Amino acid sequence: MGRRFELIVFDWDGTLMDSTGAIVASIKAAATDLGITPPSDERASHIIGLGLIDALRHALPDLPAERYQAVAERYRHHYLSRDQDLLLFDGAAELIAELAVAGYMLAVATGKTRKGLDRAFEVSGLGPSFQASRCADECHSKPHPQMLEELMAEFGVEPGMTLMIGDTTHDLQMARNAGVAALGVAYGAHPRETLEAQDPLYCAANVAELTAWLRQQA
Repeated sequence: MGRRFELIVFDWDGTLMDSTGAIVASIKAAATDLGITPPSDERASHIIGLGLIDALRHALPDLPAERYQAVAERYRHHYLSRDQDLLLFDGAAELIAELAVAGYMLAVATGKTRKGLDRAFEVSGLGPSFQASRCADECHSKPHPQMLEELMAEFGVEPGMTLMIGDTTHDLQMARNAGVAALGVAYGAHPRETLEAQDPLYCAANVAELTAWLRQQA
């Protein structure tokens, strides 16, 4: 039986790394530092996966654009103070290793900056497992399809042979916009019901379920 997909693209935060809580706390702390009413946990978690400026625009809709940079700087201060302590989800490293050994082409499409992803690659040790990646400071922010379009072009893989895996509606909408199949993971930033509304192939409750689906269906 032939392989269904050749290229598998992962989101990072909330999909491979358990960083949702740190991101939400850092956004709220940054707002508090500058005397801005912080967003609710729900609003702050909804923007995970977007580029930082787009995220601030959604999380703090009343914030004047001239203050984005100040909030971004405070966000980075708070996030970088704790990102060394962030861990991969249980089973994530093993899943990536298994897919690499099986010969899949692996990539990351993330709302992180290039500097942030490089740091995450180093901290997690997963960097060498991925042949390519795209970040929010290199492409249009999700759900624009540019990240996936560039990755498919780099690998020479058609949309029908590409799979996107992510924990947010931004990931699933990006996949749809690129004509790519998608899997949702319900252990990250967005709740299962909002992910399932985007009609992914499957929505995994944990990495073990994700691994089982990929073994059987990918």
